[in-house]
Amino acid sequence: MQQDEIDKIIAEAVADSKKKSHHRPKTDGVLRARQILNWTFMIGFIAAVIIYFAYPDNKVLFFSVGFGSMVLKLVEFYLRFMF
Repeated sequence: MQQDEIDKIIAEAVADSKKKSHHRPKTDGVLRARQILNWTFMIGFIAAVIIYFAYPDNKVLFFSVGFGSMVLKLVEFYLRFMF
């Protein structure tokens, strides 16, 4: 086989692979929701760190804000891989 023939076969295989791709395009709504959830998680995480150092005796508030932020991140993680 010549190099040109090999390159042609590889190009056709890549084109077929792209056509058969099972990835669904992300919708704008899901992408926007993920962005909002991610930003909310980051703000909650920063708030939890501030609460931890500002109110060291108030562990209930720290854990509430921290675990609440983690729930938001888990929802964002679910949206990333399911939609």
